[in-house]
Amino acid sequence: MSKLMEQFLEQSAQAEDGFYRMEEQRLQAEDRRREAEHARELHMLQMLGQMFASISSSRPGSAATPCKTAPPPPPPPTASITAQRKTLTLVISAVLERYYALGSTSHKGMEDDILSLVKTIIPPLTSKKHKGQDGRIGIIGGCQDYTGAPYFAAISALKVGADLSHVFCTKDAATVIKSYSPELIVHPVLDSPNAVEEIEKWLPRLHGLVVGPGLGRDDFLLKTAKEVIERSKARDIPIVIDADGLWLVTQQPSVIQGYQKGILTPNFMEFTRLYEALHHEPMDSSDHQRGVLQVSAAMGNLTLVLKGEQDLITDGSRVFSCSVEGSGRRCGGQGDLLSGSMGVLAHWAHTASTAGTVRSVNPSVVAAFGACSLTRQCNSQAFQQHGRSTTTSDMIQEIGSAFKKLFES
Repeated sequence: MSKLMEQFLEQSAQAEDGFYRMEEQRLQAEDRRREAEHARELHMLQMLGQMFASISSSRPGSAATPCKTAPPPPPPPTASITAQRKTLTLVISAVLERYYALGSTSHKGMEDDILSLVKTIIPPLTSKKHKGQDGRIGIIGGCQDYTGAPYFAAISALKVGADLSHVFCTKDAATVIKSYSPELIVHPVLDSPNAVEEIEKWLPRLHGLVVGPGLGRDDFLLKTAKEVIERSKARDIPIVIDADGLWLVTQQPSVIQGYQKGILTPNFMEFTRLYEALHHEPMDSSDHQRGVLQVSAAMGNLTLVLKGEQDLITDGSRVFSCSVEGSGRRCGGQGDLLSGSMGVLAHWAHTASTAGTVRSVNPSVVAAFGACSLTRQCNSQAFQQHGRSTTTSDMIQEIGSAFKKLFES
């Protein structure tokens, strides 16, 4: 009986792998179809533009002036030309309307496609797994002034699906963070003289790292965080950097520059500081898409998430926009929910990439899109119940149902 069960599970796993491969091929074919359709629309616009230019050049007075002895030329068919121009203008307007409608459809289709990819990276829940296999996540942050942020990030990682969640904080923050939840493993080592060595002992056991929630800007803590990032990179661990971790990156971009398993999650102010530090000039605040592409490229095609009305996600090649409906509530702590959940999804995405499940899209981008969608969905669901009084704690309570609605329906 046991052998039959094992054979059944093996066949199920093979069938699941086959499904994921077919889904990946379907998504790639859909991308090619959309690109071809865009190319056809652009070609039509160019042809219509040339036609419009040729008609415009036929306006009265454009012909050469006749000599005095020649009979006067017949009056130009201005009525006919005007009618042609009107007809062509209507055609161009229709094509433009179609083109932009196609762009909107393509954007929505692209959002649906990457959401489908997020679903493929989620590991199935089976009795054959052991504790820790679905993710052991470390949070670097937590000091006397900021104890809520690392808690929010760590508990969100657990609720998304990580098996274990570690917080590496200062000694005076540890007892407070422990009192929030018995679910977390709290290490009061961040301000100890040998902090880097104390944290490094745990790195071989971690699948993902989130640097910044509640870190503060103390020079010693920032120096410790920098060294931990360097040693985590050497172990090829996915790293999400948020909050005061981004302050460190703004001061020293090389700490994460070019690391393909790194993700930055700035809000607008943090993004502006980073842009100006990299480009030494003010940012054009009217073109965020261009800005995120420039920053990502300057950071060595690092995955970047600009949080805002729509979250913009890029790895320097193209920009994905996450427009899952949230709410107008902007309480503190939402970014910690985002970074904690992203730490787990980054581990899952890179594991799926290694297994060949994710091929067409950067796994860090898939993880970022999934975390942004989940955070927005939690915000929406919590706001429906609590309205203006919604807090991040209310949003965290929605993670389970929001995750199921987005990724398991």
